[in-house]
Amino acid sequence: MKESILVVEDERIIACDIKDCLENSGYIVPAIAAYGEQAIQKAAEFNPDLVLMDVMLKGDMNGIEAAKEIVARFNIPVVYLTAYSDDNTLRKAKVTQPFGYILKPFEETQLITTIEIALSKHQTESLMREALEKEKKMREIKSRFVSMLSHEFRNPLSTIFTSSELLSVQSYHLNEAKKAEYIDHIQNAVKRLDNLLTDVLLIGKAEVDKAQFNPVPLDLENFCQGLVEEIQLSTGDDCEIILTMQGCYPKPEDINPISDSQLLTTKTQLPCLDERLLRHILTNLLSNAIKYSPEGAAVRFDLFCVQGEAIFRIQDEGIGIPEADQENLFTSFYRGSNVGKIPGNGLGLSIVKHYVELHQGEITFASKVGMGTTFIVSLPVE
Repeated sequence: MKESILVVEDERIIACDIKDCLENSGYIVPAIAAYGEQAIQKAAEFNPDLVLMDVMLKGDMNGIEAAKEIVARFNIPVVYLTAYSDDNTLRKAKVTQPFGYILKPFEETQLITTIEIALSKHQTESLMREALEKEKKMREIKSRFVSMLSHEFRNPLSTIFTSSELLSVQSYHLNEAKKAEYIDHIQNAVKRLDNLLTDVLLIGKAEVDKAQFNPVPLDLENFCQGLVEEIQLSTGDDCEIILTMQGCYPKPEDINPISDSQLLTTKTQLPCLDERLLRHILTNLLSNAIKYSPEGAAVRFDLFCVQGEAIFRIQDEGIGIPEADQENLFTSFYRGSNVGKIPGNGLGLSIVKHYVELHQGEITFASKVGMGTTFIVSLPVE
């Protein structure tokens, strides 16, 4: 489809001739305006690709003033039409950075050529602006990345250095309990570094994972039970994970939010999911739920298998996510403003979202500060 052009010309006959000329060349003319104020109104209403603006208009606002307002508010390119070529008029018009300037009377070829050049120039400038914005964003991400790595690496490395130095220098003066404590500090610091490097590598593997996405029939009931046991083993009794499942196999459940007619009821209908990616998705969400919950609180993990879809719901009673932070929750390196000294690097949820999207699924959440957070992951399984 050809571009749309708003014609601003107070001489009705000339305006109609221009409209016919443009439409004969395949352009769309959504409206004709005769006054500056009307031109701004029509630009807001139709959002044209270009405005053909007469410099001298009747009324309180001339074409140059109207063009200045249109460019500032809507970033629409303007080509001037005028019978005046004096230096003063040209100087005023130049301030608005027009994309073309046509003197009356003009030939049809001149008009169309000027418009084509103006549209092409504006498109090129728009692409350049987008590229610059993208580059600026990448620089900001890189800066945050370097800052985050510096901060996240410094603390565990400091712990490793201090603990190992104490073991080396004061080994003969330390009892076995104290030695075990320093060794434990070193091991925990190494684990933190390993987790950080793993997350960074996962971000870098994003494009590779698109080619390696491998959904296979998966026994979700056994998978989720095994996953909970693994996580529970590493967290101990600090936080209980309450697992409930419905619809994967014909068995009674305590929860019933979904009608029985929707449930998958035969073992032959195993869902197809990528086990490796699903393990990362659920491990991250469950680990976060535990990490941000008070000691002794329970985390609910619900699985619903409905026709063509597996739905995972993770609920905690933790600190919650401030409303101001929720918009950026899946942004790399972004952490909530209320996490305090709780460890993390802001990469986990961005990776989770990427893996959900590889399944062509959806992740949503609801949260309130002090009352907890609920994540829902819906994945197509057919």
